Amino acid sequence: MMTDPVSGIKREVLQLVEVQIDTLRREGCLTASDLADYHMRAEKITELYHQMDRIGRARFDLRSARAS
Repeated sequence: MMTDPVSGIKREVLQLVEVQIDTLRREGCLTASDLADYHMRAEKITELYHQMDRIGRARFDLRSARAS
């Protein structure tokens, strides 16, 4: 069974966001490593949202082409 790629991306985004929240809830100061990891996850989240946007636009373009 093939799954929708957007579903997988959304699941990954949710997991990354949960880790971001957990990182910010930690007691004490964040280390340089924590901040670097946080930044890398934020970039990955942004990248995944861009992927979802591209997929959505491609689907819209395909539907528009079929309708005309």
